[in-house]
Amino acid sequence: MKIPSTLKTSRFSLLRLLSTVVQACPLLSIKPTRGLVDEKIQIVVRNLRPKQDVTLHSVHQSEDKDFWEAFGHYVSDDNGTVTVAKDASLSGTYVGVEAMGLMWSLRPVPGSRAGLRLRKKDVLSPLVFHISVHDGHVSQGFTQLTPLESLVIERWYMAPGVRRLDIRERGVRGTLFIPPGPGPFPGLLDMWGGGGGLVEYRAALLASHGFASMALEYLTPGELKKLKADVNYFETAYQILQNHGMVQRDRLALCGLSFGGAVALSMAAYSKIIKPQCCVCISGSHIPLIKKSLDETFEDVMKSKIRIENNQVIWRDVALPITTDPTLKVDVGQITCPVLLVVAGDDQNWPTVESAEDIQQIMEKAGNHHLLQVHIYPGAGHLIEPPYSPHHRATNFRVQGKGKTLMLWGGQAKPHADAKLL
Repeated sequence: MKIPSTLKTSRFSLLRLLSTVVQACPLLSIKPTRGLVDEKIQIVVRNLRPKQDVTLHSVHQSEDKDFWEAFGHYVSDDNGTVTVAKDASLSGTYVGVEAMGLMWSLRPVPGSRAGLRLRKKDVLSPLVFHISVHDGHVSQGFTQLTPLESLVIERWYMAPGVRRLDIRERGVRGTLFIPPGPGPFPGLLDMWGGGGGLVEYRAALLASHGFASMALEYLTPGELKKLKADVNYFETAYQILQNHGMVQRDRLALCGLSFGGAVALSMAAYSKIIKPQCCVCISGSHIPLIKKSLDETFEDVMKSKIRIENNQVIWRDVALPITTDPTLKVDVGQITCPVLLVVAGDDQNWPTVESAEDIQQIMEKAGNHHLLQVHIYPGAGHLIEPPYSPHHRATNFRVQGKGKTLMLWGGQAKPHADAKLL
């Protein structure tokens, strides 16, 4: 059948029009759309007008149902393209060339509850982010706007193939994460701080990178006496990890954040059972000395005077000035494995800078200073967590025996984000 020439012309014009519309639509590309939380993402926006003002926006709803957002203001190049890894954000929650700014500069949306902290509780599910492009430089009211383009991405703490095992053995409570593959793997005992509970996400991420990591629960609000966390508890946990068939028993490490750092240093210095190949202490100290039950240790700490400014608790004064009495702090001179101190220069929760100086002096005098590395990050706050997680200057915190308070951790967003890439 012969098609009339007028119909051919109309069809050709329609195709040209559709092609023009498609080419004019902004295209948002994000790679990967599914990856680990410490994996960099590549964000590119194409098909914009040359020198067009646009806003890139990221929003996430936490497991507590709170919304967190980040945004950057960009201007497209002569080709109508924005490449986040190369182009500078002019303003927003971050400025400059920041490939991961839409992740680490997240903050609660305006009107949110005070003192929020973004933490992943269920590591078997991802963090879900909605990334969108908006016309113009926008700083508020994103929920009322229609984006030019948007995509959904997933960020995981657990890589495919990582196994999660509940540990309820010999009075010890924890979670062991086994990397994919035949094994056995180097092992790590992971201890968080005074907030207590079972915190799994760092151990899950370490397992995703090849370490059999055991997140240890040793402080639970209201259960200190019931849990009976003392030196024997940590030694038993170490043995459980060491004796697991997928763990290399002669390649074990200790990792502690905050109060967990004091535990790690105490165990490395004094225990006859815990003999790690290295010890990582993040925002931790050699004070207090862990030789009795944690219940008694916390009672001693709570006797100290705590400073409050602007309704925020500043705890660092508790251990200042650093005591000269050797019986009140860990004798790090007895440690025989390499030690890494990760220190926040603006730590308002604990005197980690002063502690690091004292630790250096003790180890120099003892002759084991060659085992020590100290990394100090100016402008970082106490809560140095996995890469690209947001900065929390002050958050709600439940103090053992004292109830909930607003704890000042310190730090500024950009230098704190840099510290997390240690």
